[in-house]
Amino acid sequence: MNLSLSHCFIYVLDQDEALDFYTRALGLQVHTDARMERMRWLTVVSPDQPDVEVNLFEPVSPPVAPDDVETVRALVAKGSMPSPIFRTDDCRAAFERVGDAGAEVLQEPIEQAYGVIDCAFRDPSGNMVRIAQRLAPAAS
Repeated sequence: MNLSLSHCFIYVLDQDEALDFYTRALGLQVHTDARMERMRWLTVVSPDQPDVEVNLFEPVSPPVAPDDVETVRALVAKGSMPSPIFRTDDCRAAFERVGDAGAEVLQEPIEQAYGVIDCAFRDPSGNMVRIAQRLAPAAS
């Protein structure tokens, strides 16, 4: 049996602002932009991983329960939702690109004990977005 990831979801408060950030600052590309009766199905992909779609999903009802829409929106705005981590081969260059696009910097590139150098930003909705580069293993 084959099993692979096809979609992941990032809750956003304004899909147009999110689209601008994820395409202009991160360099992702629009895959699908379909307006439906109650929602907009908006996905972006990395040119290096075009078969994994990132859905920039505005919390609406349905599928979010009506009583939960404002709660989800508040959690997004506070940065309390799980955050995506994008992989790159040059974290410092990615940091410069995203910073030059005006994103709020949360963490400059630093080497982590678990073998990556990473940085972090906030997207326009409040989500933390991390960008990581694997480091070469230390010579022993």
